[in-house]
Amino acid sequence: MKTKRKVEIAVISDVHLGTYGCHAKELLTYLNSIEPKTLVLNGDIIDIWQFKKRYFPKSHLSVIKKVMDMAANGVEVIYITGNHDEMLRKFSDTTIGNISIVDKLVLQLDGKKAWFFHGDVFDASIQNAKWLAKLGGYGYDLLILLNRLINWYLLKIGKERYSLSKTIKNSVKGAIKYISDFEKVASELAIENQYDYVICGHIHQPKMQIIETKLGQTTYLNSGDWVENFTALEYQFKRWKIYNYNTDKLRAFYADREIKDMDVKDLIAAITVVEQKNKKSKDSD
Repeated sequence: MKTKRKVEIAVISDVHLGTYGCHAKELLTYLNSIEPKTLVLNGDIIDIWQFKKRYFPKSHLSVIKKVMDMAANGVEVIYITGNHDEMLRKFSDTTIGNISIVDKLVLQLDGKKAWFFHGDVFDASIQNAKWLAKLGGYGYDLLILLNRLINWYLLKIGKERYSLSKTIKNSVKGAIKYISDFEKVASELAIENQYDYVICGHIHQPKMQIIETKLGQTTYLNSGDWVENFTALEYQFKRWKIYNYNTDKLRAFYADREIKDMDVKDLIAAITVVEQKNKKSKDSD
C-alpha cells in the first residue's frame, strides 16, 4: 500500500457539489492521496444556489463523507463560505469538533501571514444583481453539461478533452479583464494589509504569482476548481505549489473500495455517525 503524501495545508475551492459540472470522483481520488494537517475548503464546495433534490449522486455524498472522516481523524477542516454556499454564512464562526465555518481566514505560516477568502466580495454582479449572477450560474452549468457530452464523444474517438468554457473565457475580452482586475484588486489589498500571501477561489483560474507595487509585494494564489481544471493548492516545506490532477506526477489514489461499495443510504448514515462523533467531541471539551 502506497503512503499518502503529507502536506501541511491543502486548499480546494469551487467544487460545486450538486451540479452536473462537478468532478467528485476525481476530487475524492485526490483527497485519498493526501494526509494534510489542515484542509481549507475555500468556498463554493456545495452549490446551494443550484441544488436539486433529484441530482446529488453517490460520488458527491462520498466527498462529504471523506471530508468529515478526515475531520474525525484529526484533520483541521476550515470551511470558508463562498457565493454559491452563502447560506452557510448564517453559521459563520461556528465550530463543531475539528470543523469550523468562517467567511475569511488569516494564518501564520512560518513567520509569514496568509489571507484566505473566497473572492465573491469583488464581484459586482453578485453584490448588486444576485438574480443575474444566479442566472449566469445556471447557464454555466448547462455549458458544462454540454461539454461533458462533447468530451465523451472525443474520448470515444481517441481525441483529447476540450473545454468550451475555457475557450469562451479566453476569447472574450470582458472575461479576461475581469480575471485580471480580480487578481489585481486582491493583491493590492493584501499588500496594503501586509499579507505575504493572498489565497482565493471564485474565478476558477488556478494561479500562483508574485505581485509587486510601490507599497510592497505579495504572492497571489488561486486554487482553481474541480469543474474544469481539477486543481488544489498545497503548502509544505515553507512553500506553495499548485497540484494539477491531470498533469502532476504525484498521482493520486483511487477512491476507497469501502466507499465504492456503499449505497447512498449507507453513505448518509455514515455521515450522520461522523456528525455525532464531532458533537460528542465538542461536548467533552
